[in-house]
Amino acid sequence: MDIAATARHRGVMMLEIGDLCVALAGRQVLHSISLTAQQGQITAIVGPNGSGKTTLLRAMTGDAPFHGHARLNGLDVAQAKLWQLATIRAVLAQATQLAFPFTVTEVVRLGLQSSEVDAQTDLPARALAMVGLASYGNRAFQDLSGGEQQRAHLARVLLQVWQPVGPNGPRWLFLDEPVSSLDIGHQLMVMGIARRFADAGGGVVAVMHDLNLTAMFADQMALLHNGRLAAMGSPHQVMTDGTLSTAYGCPVRVNAAPDHGPWLVPQAMPA
Repeated sequence: MDIAATARHRGVMMLEIGDLCVALAGRQVLHSISLTAQQGQITAIVGPNGSGKTTLLRAMTGDAPFHGHARLNGLDVAQAKLWQLATIRAVLAQATQLAFPFTVTEVVRLGLQSSEVDAQTDLPARALAMVGLASYGNRAFQDLSGGEQQRAHLARVLLQVWQPVGPNGPRWLFLDEPVSSLDIGHQLMVMGIARRFADAGGGVVAVMHDLNLTAMFADQMALLHNGRLAAMGSPHQVMTDGTLSTAYGCPVRVNAAPDHGPWLVPQAMPA
């Protein structure tokens, strides 16, 4: 029985981070982070600039060295082969550079699993339609706006984990600031895609900056501050005046509206 099969047999179908530490260029960036993310949920990683959000995401996905442990569906992320991880998780990086003049469809097709590359498939077109780029397939990727490029890359990673649940259990989307270049309409569209992926049995872990948007869609939030886990829980539990004001270094006021959940209003800094 292989590692993934053992995990399925034991019912270990989550992301589990324990005592995770990361040092970069001799500086400790993350300090003993422990958390879990469940399939069927959106887990948002939030916090001020420089708090370690992207570094934590890169460690979770095996893209950055770390001490401690990280397990995804029972797989040891530090020991697993890249092809093993690629079958159960897809990563949307904060920025991706292309060195060749690909068309949009060619970029999206990079997300196809090897068994599907030579198959007659309409998945790239379906993925582009999902992110609002149905008519963009033959355009040069470099000619797209920043927001359009971001959505094209989202289509690419969606192809990699097209079915939210696969033979080895739930699949995972790791998204680093997936709405940073988008207008409000496309922000809602992208977060809706993440919500549907989770509702279908997959798992989503997303680095987010917009706390109000996070509160609308996330099931749980991990708040980082100075490389440490400052708070973990539902948006109602994490989004409090004191917790956010301390983490972000500015006064905020958290409110609540019926059928909406918490939302915050930044307060003016004293002169």
